[in-house]
Amino acid sequence: QVQLVESGGGLVQAGGSLRLSCLRSGRTSSDYRMAWFRQAPGKERESVAIIGSSSSTYYPDSVKGRFTISRDNAKNTVYLQMNSLKPEDTAVYYCAAAIGSFVFNYWGQGTQVTVSS
Repeated sequence: QVQLVESGGGLVQAGGSLRLSCLRSGRTSSDYRMAWFRQAPGKERESVAIIGSSSSTYYPDSVKGRFTISRDNAKNTVYLQMNSLKPEDTAVYYCAAAIGSFVFNYWGQGTQVTVSS
């Protein structure tokens, strides 16, 4: 059974930085996509970063140039470095994995990120 556990959320002022971590357990192979999503109150969940098994990455325009996703397969961990944070980045951030599936079928419990103006 795969489990994903996020950490690193918190309160930060606009312009600041945070690094989120997602620790994966229950699977030794790393040949699958990982991603970070976020969901703000009253809004739909959206992807903010995706990383492939070969470390190719994708970012939407809203975070491109500010967020960086990376993975350390030896540590079973995926990171999201968030710089130049804005109040509109406030949301619950979720780690997800697409294992044996085209869609993301494993999810963490989420970690709150709050950016004050």
